[in-house]
Amino acid sequence: MKSYVLTVTCTTKRGIVAAISGYLATAGCNITDSAQFDDRETGRFFMRVSFISEEGLEAEALTIGFKNISTQFGMDYAFYDEANKTKAIIMVSRFGHCLNDLLYRWRIGALPIDIVAVISNHHDYQKVVVNHDIPFHCIKVTQDNKTEAEQRQMEIVNDTGAELIVLARYMQVLSDSMCRQMAGKIINIHHSFLPSFKGANPYKQAFERGVKFIGATSHYVTADLDEGPIIEQDIVRVTHAQSAEDYISLGRDVESQVLARAIHAHIHRRVFLNGTKTVVFPASPGSFASVRMG
Repeated sequence: MKSYVLTVTCTTKRGIVAAISGYLATAGCNITDSAQFDDRETGRFFMRVSFISEEGLEAEALTIGFKNISTQFGMDYAFYDEANKTKAIIMVSRFGHCLNDLLYRWRIGALPIDIVAVISNHHDYQKVVVNHDIPFHCIKVTQDNKTEAEQRQMEIVNDTGAELIVLARYMQVLSDSMCRQMAGKIINIHHSFLPSFKGANPYKQAFERGVKFIGATSHYVTADLDEGPIIEQDIVRVTHAQSAEDYISLGRDVESQVLARAIHAHIHRRVFLNGTKTVVFPASPGSFASVRMG
């Protein structure tokens, strides 16, 4: 038996759920998890269905059989074989806490992705990455060579077949061109609870303002800096007795967890773009432990 995920987006209309469930039953499939959302403001419908093909049908056959229903409702849809891991590239600069956390989760199987390369503009983490038997590419980025550097980065993306880029504290702004080419396929971790305290030294800004919570935000990258659709956020409580260094330490922990959860949601097809926002469905049964570990 093969496990699949079906994702559907369309204009809301009566009968969508019945049509989908009826088709899967007829095709010899058993639904194991289902989530849906009807956005009353935009009139858009979103659905994610996990199911087992008890007759061992391939995704291509399921797709062909679904064509009439998709046409009837004007659906954007896709069938995903859960056995296929998302090919991902991690990009990092000189803050390595998110990279190290992702490598650990990947190594123990808590983050089921295929890391096909790590790209950095520094050599700091070359040994760590190579010791994991992952290709490491150091591509220096300056104001004068930014175009050439991004061309080389995209060559690696194309050569490896990468479906996702993770900015694990990669401290370079991507060009509008690269953002458009990889729209919905670049996830960033922002070291503050957006939209507050943008720019340099956010934890110092938070400390000076005496905040009671600090946090992190993971979002898709767009041409508008730090304005992309938000996937995941979290916070941690702080007090007046803690220092700016304490804030940084706590912030690194929450950044790592938020980024891992955002990637987990993306690779399991739980995130749907909804204009400038996202619809993020809860983790399916059996996968929750790997989301919360750490």
